[in-house]
Amino acid sequence: MNIQVYLYFNGRCAEAIEFYRRTLGAQVETMMRVGDIPEPPPPGAAPNNVMHAALKVGDSYLLASDGMAAGPANFTGFNLSLQMPDAATASRVFAALADGGTVQMPLGKTFWSPLFGIVRDRFGVAWMINQVG
Repeated sequence: MNIQVYLYFNGRCAEAIEFYRRTLGAQVETMMRVGDIPEPPPPGAAPNNVMHAALKVGDSYLLASDGMAAGPANFTGFNLSLQMPDAATASRVFAALADGGTVQMPLGKTFWSPLFGIVRDRFGVAWMINQVG
């Protein structure tokens, strides 16, 4: 059994997929757009919106969609945690996620990690970067 996070980007999913592909090295394993489904799309649905996507990030999967694309995405009440093997990788990924986002806790030494920080990316998703190596 494992848990996979499913994020709804409300109209910005394709942009988010490209961002995570560049910043995290995510591999797009599946991407279906609303216009690809065999049934007629729901009224008002944009054919280019992402209905479902599966991104492989390291050994994990991040699932994503535009959902109903109603209003801005609201990612509250959780953080995604990335375990980084070394300081160079942790610093690079933190800086990439912070581009266009907001640093909530600068990357720095803690009692449990050589480098730890929290950043909310340009889509509003909060990430905890933790160096474990």
